[in-house]
Amino acid sequence: MPVKIPSGLPSGRYLEKENIFVMDDKRATTQEIRPLNLGILNLMPNKIDTEIQLLRLIANTPLQSEVTLLHTASYIGKNVETEHLKTFYKTFDDVYKNNIKFDGLIITGAPVETLEFSEVKYWDELTRIMKWAKTNVHSTIYLCWAAQAGLYYHYGVPKYNTKDKVFGIFEHKVLKPENPIVRGFDDIFLAPHSRHADTKESDLKGKLDVLATSNMAGVYLAASYDLRHIFVTGHSEYDALSLHNEYDRDIKKNLKIKVPYNYYPNNDPSKHPPIKWRSHASLLFGNWINYCVYQATPYNIQEIK
Repeated sequence: MPVKIPSGLPSGRYLEKENIFVMDDKRATTQEIRPLNLGILNLMPNKIDTEIQLLRLIANTPLQSEVTLLHTASYIGKNVETEHLKTFYKTFDDVYKNNIKFDGLIITGAPVETLEFSEVKYWDELTRIMKWAKTNVHSTIYLCWAAQAGLYYHYGVPKYNTKDKVFGIFEHKVLKPENPIVRGFDDIFLAPHSRHADTKESDLKGKLDVLATSNMAGVYLAASYDLRHIFVTGHSEYDALSLHNEYDRDIKKNLKIKVPYNYYPNNDPSKHPPIKWRSHASLLFGNWINYCVYQATPYNIQEIK
């Protein structure tokens, strides 16, 4: 089924080339069903790449969705095209003033893991959004740094800076296969990580269901018992070259960085890395949209509370 996006959104052209079913506003008006209303709070520097990655996964489900792209008003990165934000994005104030509610909300990661939460320039705005989402969003999925931020805000769980960057493709083990979030997962599956901070499993016990962990990368997936908060410490949405681009960027900046683990063939950065995590990325987002959002959200979206 299609995902509804704003007419002219540049990432839509890339998705259409991949034969991903996207639909603009005009065509959507002819559909006689209520699409899921999904928000994406995009905190990543490269907005368009992140749009493509997430919209690709959303469009891979059998449910029609309408997506609202959001950015923080309190901080706009130096590499962001202002015109792109003005044309295709809203701020939280736009959502709040118009009494918009979301069946589901995705909050992306951000390259700020080494900072204390209070040092992040948009922390106050983000906490305001997370507080609002408690009663205006049915289910929220938090990715990478956003998972650390959400765990800290909702449950007081701290993050721990790591000596070396957790960087590469790691094996994970499913701990609770009966949970719908991991329905269909293999017992052992792969997922990318790219972060400078960690979450301790012991800090989550008694507060959340820990659904998947890695011997090398630690906690990967946790969820609240009512499935209204899903925390993913990795980047299953990443493209084949996402880690390569980050590695190349850090090398050019003369930063201390290791070759991404289990990523390049023969550990050779000159070779094209294969995607080994796509199917589980699709399952993760498909399960979230189906079981945590579609199956549970009220038909009348204003009844979310």
